[in-house]
Amino acid sequence: MTWQERNKELLQRMSEDLALRNLSASTVKLYTYHVRRFGEFIGHSLDDATPEQIRSFQLHLIQVRKASWSAFNQTVCGLRFLYGTTLSRPWGVSMIPFGKRPKPLPAVLGSGEVDKLLSCVSSIKHRTLLLTLYAAGLRLGEATALQITDIDSARMMLRIARGKGNKERLVPLSPRLLEALREYWRHVRSTNYLFPGLSFDARLNATTIQKTCRFAAVKAGIAKHVTPHTLRHSFATGLLEAGVDLPTIGQLLGHTSFMTTMVYLHVRRPHLDSTPSPIDWLPVRQLPRWQQPNPDPEQGQR
Repeated sequence: MTWQERNKELLQRMSEDLALRNLSASTVKLYTYHVRRFGEFIGHSLDDATPEQIRSFQLHLIQVRKASWSAFNQTVCGLRFLYGTTLSRPWGVSMIPFGKRPKPLPAVLGSGEVDKLLSCVSSIKHRTLLLTLYAAGLRLGEATALQITDIDSARMMLRIARGKGNKERLVPLSPRLLEALREYWRHVRSTNYLFPGLSFDARLNATTIQKTCRFAAVKAGIAKHVTPHTLRHSFATGLLEAGVDLPTIGQLLGHTSFMTTMVYLHVRRPHLDSTPSPIDWLPVRQLPRWQQPNPDPEQGQR
């Protein structure tokens, strides 16, 4: 058996081990992809990999491929799972460090900006999907996975059956969103996915919505970096500014950790507006631009 065949066998077993733990298909795909790239990097069987080769591959990701922190850490997770679970070899797992994730504040749109953004989307399908992201605080993958049966108009709830980590949750269904969805359905009349792609049995491609959102932001004259996820951030920040408590917001967003939800404390407008500057407490005489007027020498001699 060649090392390529052996690695293919290990990747198949790793995929099965991931599936047994009920991890999502996208997670399985990402983990096995990065481990496959590691096998190609070392050029022999993954069984014979050493901690030093893992370290060399991590340096290769940073210095040569300029990998993002997410791709770097996905690689770490994949390798840790392969050697710690599939092969049960903890010798190298403890030596695989994670990359430090940058923590930029999320971009947030005001209600007026959201209205301008949506008005610049000509496709009713794309516009309604973006409206759903904003009205329910969904991730893009959650919105594209919505089916007609997920809309419970009797209870005014929206069922998110395929959330992150395959977790299910319910979010309130806004009356305005329900009206928009009904108007949209009269045009599309899908029988399966709420936002279908080429057929009613296929999901809409996420890349299409990402491009639509980017072009609409430019057309609307919004200088901020706007993505579909920005609408989710705007939903959460709007709720916080309206007085909704953080645990409730975290539950609506499907957050596992309370710390993830706390980021919105840093971008809510009332919190920032009410924060004074220490310079406002200084006497005017001590300000840098204050100058005592010089007396007129000629006036003093008169």
